[in-house]
Amino acid sequence: MIAALFPGQGSQSVGMAQDFYDSPAAKTLLDRAEQALPGLLKLMWQGPEEELKLTANQQPALVAAGVAAFAAYLEAGGAMPQFAAGHSLGEFSAHVAAGSLDISEAIPLVHHRGKYMQEAVPAGLGAMAAVMKADKAQILAVCQQVSEGSSIAEIANLNSPDQTVISGEAKAVQAASEVLKGLGARLVPLNVSAPFHCSLMQPAADKLALDLAKINFKPMQIPVLANVTAAPILSEADIAQLLKEQVTSSVRWTELIENLAALGVKTYLEFGSGKVLAGLVKRIIKDKDIMIMSISDKASLAEALSVLGRIG
Repeated sequence: MIAALFPGQGSQSVGMAQDFYDSPAAKTLLDRAEQALPGLLKLMWQGPEEELKLTANQQPALVAAGVAAFAAYLEAGGAMPQFAAGHSLGEFSAHVAAGSLDISEAIPLVHHRGKYMQEAVPAGLGAMAAVMKADKAQILAVCQQVSEGSSIAEIANLNSPDQTVISGEAKAVQAASEVLKGLGARLVPLNVSAPFHCSLMQPAADKLALDLAKINFKPMQIPVLANVTAAPILSEADIAQLLKEQVTSSVRWTELIENLAALGVKTYLEFGSGKVLAGLVKRIIKDKDIMIMSISDKASLAEALSVLGRIG
């Protein structure tokens, strides 16, 4: 079985998805993304890169790139995956791939999501850090220890057994980092514009909920796994609430991938920009029989189709 994975971060470099524009299926999606957010394709293909990396622009660019790669893959004869999932923002891309969210609605939705998240916490007041060599219970205990009032540090991403990301008010994240270092953990501060996936994002979640309420989510053609539950979404009626909760909740990526493995998935295809998710899957599943490939341009698409053709 195959799972389609969509990143919430990646290589937001000028030229992303341009390689797929000669695929009629991908071109249709990219043109509709441009219609929904005029200027998006020019920004993706010509930059400037600093503007492309702004959260409000980065989010629609990543969705457009991910679904364009997916469309090109299907058009080239790739088998329809049995499941779809996305890391953070990538969950929106997964819904487009599954048919539950239209690209013309997804692009403005994530553009607004990016704006709301940036506005929720003034620049410089929030922070995020990746934690290695510490388990979830230990990290959670330290975060609770340093949190007081509005100065909070929380677990944002459970990316792999050896990588957890904490997020929150900058002073609290710094305090948690120092305590964790003293316990033998390794900390890497992240260069982010806001403290994502923590309770400080509640204003963004509330604003996004109003936009989500206007969307008519359609039946999923394949099951989508939610970040909040790490499990397949049971009903289209639950999608809006899960996407709202995701803004302030931990991304349970390790558990989500373990659940896909338990469902029998042996092939993981990452669509979009970069190889972030492929790397995480390799660190989560220690099974030599699984296959993990990233598709971000025509060359990687051709390679993936060749490998899949040989095994299938």
